[in-house]
Amino acid sequence: MKSYRNLLLLFVALCFSISAGAIDTTSIKERLSADKACVRMTDKGLRPIAEQQSERFLGKVTEDTANCRGGSKALAYRDSVWVDWPNYWGAGDVGSLAGGLEAITTLGKHLKANGRGVDGALMDLEYQRMELLRFNLYENNTYENYVKGDGKTAGPILKTWEAMRLPASHPQFQQVTNESGVQLCKGDLIRYRNLTGICNDIYNPAMGSTNQLFARNVRFESTFPDLGKNELAINRHGDRLGLLKPDPQIISRKLFTRAQSKPDACQFGKGLPDNSKNAQCDYKKAPFFNVLAAYWIQFMTHDWFSHLNEGHNADARISVGCVSQKVNNQEQPVTAEEAVKLGCRPNDKIDAAYIAQSEPAPTFEHDGKTFLSRAHRTTQNTVTAWWDASQIYGFDDLSLKRVKRDPNDSAKLLMLPRGAHTGAGEHLGYLPVFNSCESSPADCVADPINPAWKGQEAAAFADNWTIGLSFYHNLFVREHNQFVDAFRAKAAATPQADSGLRNPANPAQVITYQAVNNDELFQVARLVVAAEIAKIHTIEWTTQLLYDEPMYMGMNANWNGLVEKDNPIAKILEKIVVNRLAQSQDETKANQFYSVFASGAGIFGLGSHRYEDRPGFLGYLPDKNDIWDLRNPEHVNGGINHFGSPFNFPEEFPTVYRLHPLIPDLLEFRDLQHPNAISKKVPVVSTFRGEATQAMTDGGLSNWALSLGRQRLGLLTLQNHAQFLQNLDMPRLQTETNKIDVAALDLVRDRERGVPRFNEFRRQYGLKQLTSFDDFIDKHLKKGSPEQKEQKRLIGLLREVYGQHKCDASKVITDAQLNSDGSPINDCLGHPNGSLVDNIEDLDTVVGWLSEFTRPHGFAISETQFHVFILNASRRLFSDRFFTSSFRPEFYSTLGHQWVMDNGPDKQWEPATSNGHKVQVSPLKRILLRTMPELSGQLANVVNVFDPWGRDRGEYYSLQWKPKADATKDESFR
Repeated sequence: MKSYRNLLLLFVALCFSISAGAIDTTSIKERLSADKACVRMTDKGLRPIAEQQSERFLGKVTEDTANCRGGSKALAYRDSVWVDWPNYWGAGDVGSLAGGLEAITTLGKHLKANGRGVDGALMDLEYQRMELLRFNLYENNTYENYVKGDGKTAGPILKTWEAMRLPASHPQFQQVTNESGVQLCKGDLIRYRNLTGICNDIYNPAMGSTNQLFARNVRFESTFPDLGKNELAINRHGDRLGLLKPDPQIISRKLFTRAQSKPDACQFGKGLPDNSKNAQCDYKKAPFFNVLAAYWIQFMTHDWFSHLNEGHNADARISVGCVSQKVNNQEQPVTAEEAVKLGCRPNDKIDAAYIAQSEPAPTFEHDGKTFLSRAHRTTQNTVTAWWDASQIYGFDDLSLKRVKRDPNDSAKLLMLPRGAHTGAGEHLGYLPVFNSCESSPADCVADPINPAWKGQEAAAFADNWTIGLSFYHNLFVREHNQFVDAFRAKAAATPQADSGLRNPANPAQVITYQAVNNDELFQVARLVVAAEIAKIHTIEWTTQLLYDEPMYMGMNANWNGLVEKDNPIAKILEKIVVNRLAQSQDETKANQFYSVFASGAGIFGLGSHRYEDRPGFLGYLPDKNDIWDLRNPEHVNGGINHFGSPFNFPEEFPTVYRLHPLIPDLLEFRDLQHPNAISKKVPVVSTFRGEATQAMTDGGLSNWALSLGRQRLGLLTLQNHAQFLQNLDMPRLQTETNKIDVAALDLVRDRERGVPRFNEFRRQYGLKQLTSFDDFIDKHLKKGSPEQKEQKRLIGLLREVYGQHKCDASKVITDAQLNSDGSPINDCLGHPNGSLVDNIEDLDTVVGWLSEFTRPHGFAISETQFHVFILNASRRLFSDRFFTSSFRPEFYSTLGHQWVMDNGPDKQWEPATSNGHKVQVSPLKRILLRTMPELSGQLANVVNVFDPWGRDRGEYYSLQWKPKADATKDESFR
């Protein structure tokens, strides 16, 4: 362990050397105290990585470490349940910076306060990622392998699994299976992204493919707590849980409903006739994130996961509540009168969720312990788990039939003229509409669609269609076609030039530009578009979602490495640290520390270069001869790392993407001729399904870009769900109400799929537990402030809805963590035995993270959500060879490879720095300008497309709502 600690110390020292100073009002005494604390912290060395779950880091540092990295502020909040790093120097806005006294620090110019704070935050996050990779991988098919290994290899470093083989019934079984029964993908199966996601990992063909089981990030024993399958769950919850306990609609109406100052002007989210701009639906707004960002995540989740089958769940119908509520801490039936007053509907019904496997879960024995082999119940991911743009290109044979290739140019996707708009990008067209053949000739072939999708624009994943999905599907289909045109232009100019592409069946043959056929070009364009989407999400959407310096550095580390490639620190990290890791003889240790060292090199492109004298090195050495070879399966596949557990999204991942408060009830429509004026307010509910087609036709793509780009989205907090979602018309249900409360349904779905309740969820993910609802109140707030009073009011509602109980200290409720004194955590959570305690253990996870008022600076999501993200955002890059060892011109073409790297055909830079960084023109901004040149004026001063376009970003991660010079007359700033 000592050698690895030394490597980590080296890593920290290198990180410190990129520090910089700024502005400061901190006292000399405080700074000297902090500097001395740094010396003591360094003398003690770094903490070891936990050997067992109960020893985890929890995001809490020692007193000296807190003092070193954040001074008195970091020390003041160490006793809170929340992680420490948001209180470090440089981790917030300009008020978090130290500066004026930087010059007199006793530790020298490379260890200044702001650098210590930001780098310390990155180190804390890396600790948590390493522990998440170690303790939070529970794959439903292969967990016994993970625990036991295969007799020769320890489970956490296994690289192949029997369960990830293609079955004999699979159409490609013969193609991947040799005479000895070994499966290895080759030829055309490794050249492109396959429709169903097979052969991404060439040794594990089925991994991540359509209809694989969702994984888990929590112990199987902690899932489905309402089933009471073990003593810990019974002790934790008693008889207080069930599918409708506490009542989902009561939670929705009391804790989720947006209050309206003018309800007649909102009409439950339906607005006023003719989309009048006088409509008003109040919502709590996020000043630094726009509605484009809200729809982006819907576009992403359609690529990553789905529990539905062609828009359907199971046939059985279940209630969604409005049945009972707590009155004076006693459960009482909801009367008809009370239901009307609350606005809930006891006769709402919804189709039950699909379940792939039910209880009892099989078990196995290891080292005298009994383990569950899988969760009590499992579900299937009915799309591919890869970042492969399957929502556009398809994920099975049926969805592929909805993908419209251009009949006149099959390298392109079909786009048609629509509407009367005159923007410079209009000639690129719009998606065709699904063909239902209702008024067509007898030989018409209808598209295979759910009847609810009638009138929608054609897309592979067509469910839950919105104006936002219409926007992004049109945008990226235009981009696909733009890349095809650029490739063709290259072929016309230099037809005999090497395209960079190679066919695995004949890898030595040079493929010239003119030799690339339409099908090949279509698949290359798909690779490029999928990589662009992944890049946008990683370094553009996420850095605005988590708007502070540590996250900017961390997300760029995921993609590019911790520092830019031309920085000497990156080279030192790659040559010394990463290479030492690759040569480690202890594979288990090497795997454990892999993620921290990948932060130096960057995950994207790992293993896409190989060197004869350094066979295990996965980074990039520009002064060395690259021997990467398409004929070598280890080169094709060798950059991936699954950390001993096959990749798929865990069931907990959809939970933290239940982001419905982001959506306003009304969309503020603008046009490019008058960008500062809101011309109408369009109810979101009027832009669903087939109605989105007319909305896009009437508005035009560029005007919708402006409208969604200018408007702020909603805060992820309590009492901020869109009213239309609580009263959504669903005539297909054919129930008494034909309505559903989507906010309540979110809770039902999490319960159906066995997501642990909030407190145990946090323990499982290595975060501190809460001991009462009062822990949610932000300690940074001034006592008696309006903000604190509002938080206390909401906490009172939590207590009213979830209740309290008399605790029993003899009941141990978890084995995921221990108390600070090493004793088991019991039902009293530190309160005296027999006292009345909050039912904090029963809190639904979604309700919990919406109640997290204490958040890192600039975080649109909560601390709890973020930790699910830390693990899975990294894994989906680590596990995908098209983002690691197969990110090469042989697959993408030379033009495509450069297109992804440079955000288009050439690299462009913003004219001014942003938050102290020189930044490239972002990938999404480049795509918008390529596909809608008419937006150039509106985007001229926009650095991040997901930041409201009219907002002045101000200095260092400001969250102020202040207009830019050209937006001072914008109505939204009044």
